[in-house]
Amino acid sequence: MVNDEYPTMLRRVGLRVTAPRLAALAAIHDLPHSDADQVAGAVRERLGTVSKQAVYDVLAALTDHGLVRRVAADGHRARYELQTLDNHHHMVCRSCGALEDVPCQVGEAPCLEPSIDHGYDLEVAEVLYLGLCPSCRAAAVRV
Repeated sequence: MVNDEYPTMLRRVGLRVTAPRLAALAAIHDLPHSDADQVAGAVRERLGTVSKQAVYDVLAALTDHGLVRRVAADGHRARYELQTLDNHHHMVCRSCGALEDVPCQVGEAPCLEPSIDHGYDLEVAEVLYLGLCPSCRAAAVRV
């Protein structure tokens, strides 16, 4: 996905094309799994002065309209990635918060069939794997 596609993406979901939205999409593309502060810093580098609240508002709009995926895990800061609809999952370190993508391993989307679907027409399953990353595991062994 290249920056030239961002205006079309925004228009397709009914959002106005604005410099902060374009800068946020570019920042998330360049820094996958970045938190709001990291996105805000990257947006400021591109545009100059932009308030943190403006970036939060942009992230909320992009998430609400399905262009960005918000990943919140186990008390760590929410992180953002472009929505690719590839049905991947995430692995998070309980200690340091490291976040890694994990592809869906079994079957086709939604890749998990719940025992009760409550009448929903399921489209995606979000799986979050929690554990210790190799660095934190090694540090715990040394203590």
